[in-house]
Amino acid sequence: MRQFGPLSLSLFLFLFLREQGWSQCAGVASTPLAAFNCAAHEIPVGKIATLDPTHAYSLADLVDIAEHNNPRTRVVWERAKQKAEQLGIAKSAYYPVLTGIATFANERLIEPFPKPLAPRGYIMVEATVVQPELALQYLIFDFGKREANIGAAKAEALAAGANFIQANQEVAFQVTSDYYKLVTAQERLQAAQETLKTAQTTQDAAEDRLQNGRATMPDVLNARAETSQSVFDLESADGDEKIARVTLAEELGVEPSPNIVIDAQKNAPLPDSLTLSIDELINRAMADRPDLMAQVAEIRAADNEVRSAKAEYRPKIVLSGSGAQQAIWPSADYGQLGAANEPVWSASLGIEWRIFDGGDRKNRLAMAESKKREAQDELTDKHDQAQRQVWTGFIAFRTAQRQEQAAVALLESASTSYSASLDAYKYGVKNLVDVVTAERQLALARLSSVSARSQLFLQAVQLEFVTGNLLRSLPPATKLQTQDGQKQ
Repeated sequence: MRQFGPLSLSLFLFLFLREQGWSQCAGVASTPLAAFNCAAHEIPVGKIATLDPTHAYSLADLVDIAEHNNPRTRVVWERAKQKAEQLGIAKSAYYPVLTGIATFANERLIEPFPKPLAPRGYIMVEATVVQPELALQYLIFDFGKREANIGAAKAEALAAGANFIQANQEVAFQVTSDYYKLVTAQERLQAAQETLKTAQTTQDAAEDRLQNGRATMPDVLNARAETSQSVFDLESADGDEKIARVTLAEELGVEPSPNIVIDAQKNAPLPDSLTLSIDELINRAMADRPDLMAQVAEIRAADNEVRSAKAEYRPKIVLSGSGAQQAIWPSADYGQLGAANEPVWSASLGIEWRIFDGGDRKNRLAMAESKKREAQDELTDKHDQAQRQVWTGFIAFRTAQRQEQAAVALLESASTSYSASLDAYKYGVKNLVDVVTAERQLALARLSSVSARSQLFLQAVQLEFVTGNLLRSLPPATKLQTQDGQKQ
């Protein structure tokens, strides 16, 4: 007997075509550093994609569109770029600051002067000055503050790269979930159509027996009610299918509409078994989940902020200098002054040491240490969440396996029961209530079969997501069945 509602796209396609590079940097961004470098140097495409209502999109196509167009991926991309600029700002502290100054001035000054030489005891001096100047300031030594700032900026950059990978994985997982929900909605629609045919078959049998005098009018009315209920369920399934299209389109980052067609491949092989134990799955998650990598980088950044805050308690050695060409034309109301056009310069080596600041450094250090403790506590919490999610995914996959097997057996027995009940009713052995009961059981079995298959696929993808392997190159956590039932 044909099994109803095979899901349209194999997990094999989803798990093994990742090297195509679905996202902007997915092909090369396997580590936080690689993701950061790629995002920092690439420019997002400004044009938003539009869907072709005549083209059937595969899951890989849909994920690729979402990675380029979903606002979340574009936001984390821009944040990675900002962290790259922030790192550049931190590194600039190792270079001197060179300033160009051009002065054009006209001054009138009172200069005290001995009365024997100036009867008023002062003279008025007027001067026109033109002075182009270069000023240099260079921080020679600061007890590691610049190094700590650069270390914090590098850690933030790695965190941005890890967050970039995490956001791409989240979008890919959400698109996959919405894709399978749409597939499920389509197969529920198909199941509703099959159920309507079954109800019409039952109604036709009741109508035929009524014409032959072997059924009562209540039986026919009962059969008609079941057909009407099937029509109602069909319309509900049709609405749900259209809503699932809109939801998927929204997740892609394109204009939400039901005008999207997916490539529904038939007889996709089911996930059959796990390739890793629960301990191996947990170890993989602890090592490869980008959100944990990002949190570790945040701890490093916080540690460097503490170092930077401590360096504020130490002195700084600063080199300052300037050179200029000064041209001046002075004149006085008493005596003659000469014009000059000469180079002038100055140089100094100073030590700056803040002695008192009203508690500014103390409070900044306390805040930096608090941020470090906060980051460490968040890492502990995320470790616990990751382990819980892996355990949940592991249990849910095993449960989905057993549910799918039970759903297959249920569909087979319900189909056989309905066929036997309908034949018995036609021969007058059973009444219509038995047929309607078998019909309802068959309808539920069809829906259970669809849900069970969809859930098994989703749980297999969920395992890859919670272990940090979505869109990455590690071997998948599940094996697939071939058409003859062998594992691949």
